[in-house]
Amino acid sequence: MNIQSEIEFFSDLGLVDKARFITRLLIEVAEEAKVGAGDGRDLSRLKFANEISQRLARFSYQLLSEDSARPQDDVMIRMLLGTRADKNAERIMQNAYRRVLMGFESFDTTVLLNPH
Repeated sequence: MNIQSEIEFFSDLGLVDKARFITRLLIEVAEEAKVGAGDGRDLSRLKFANEISQRLARFSYQLLSEDSARPQDDVMIRMLLGTRADKNAERIMQNAYRRVLMGFESFDTTVLLNPH
């Protein structure tokens, strides 16, 4: 997976579509974490899924509230898709991200409920 092309794809989405994408990713990470390896690493897999889910939920909230202090798109995508020492966690993210990409449709939504 080419991280730079994923950054460009994500950056081109509107705010609401970004939040939809991140929310779908959050769901897919949870689904991926439920699939047990059966090798005794269940706890670390679940801890990783919980931590990344909290980060994704916070980022989605920041997107929808138009928080200027939110992480930049490239920082988030690199955090999600970058190489990890824990290859099991890396696999969780890669699989979840691929599934979201395969089923995601942008609606080019530009209307937010809290105009400035």
